Amino acid sequence: MIEPTLTAWRAERQKTSLNLGGKVTDLREVMNAILFLNRTGVPWRYLPHDFPPHTTVFSYFSAWTADGTIEKLGVRLHRMVREQAGRTAEPTACVLDAQSVKTATSVPTDTQGTDAGKKIVGRKRSIVVDTLGLLLLVIVTAASVSDNEAGKQLLRSNRITWSAERTV
Repeated sequence: MIEPTLTAWRAERQKTSLNLGGKVTDLREVMNAILFLNRTGVPWRYLPHDFPPHTTVFSYFSAWTADGTIEKLGVRLHRMVREQAGRTAEPTACVLDAQSVKTATSVPTDTQGTDAGKKIVGRKRSIVVDTLGLLLLVIVTAASVSDNEAGKQLLRSNRITWSAERTV
């Protein structure tokens, strides 16, 4: 599933590069390193030596995040899981939820707010899941943002993500 996407990404990048013949990095090993970092939570510079250098892995991760490659892989994986569960690839229904969370005192005040109903100073995380419980989208806002406003934002973003990706 990953190889065709990463191969296409590399081919697109090589069209605009100078092709000076540098060392070719194994993109699968880069992805394995990113998955290792995600799973373990270790800092980039503590990446084991079995993987490419942490600076290389970080530069690929940054490029893939910026151009949407990571998101495309996530959407493909989501579709595969739905199809294996006997569902259509595209979700047709979703569930929204929000939770206010306290923040540390060191968090900048302009990124937090007060949830008046729960009397919590912090942030609010709002999610959308499909009927299988698979995560579709997450946004983090100040706790003062209403659930209705966060829900509207989630639904707009969700519609854009899932209708734009139909050709993937």
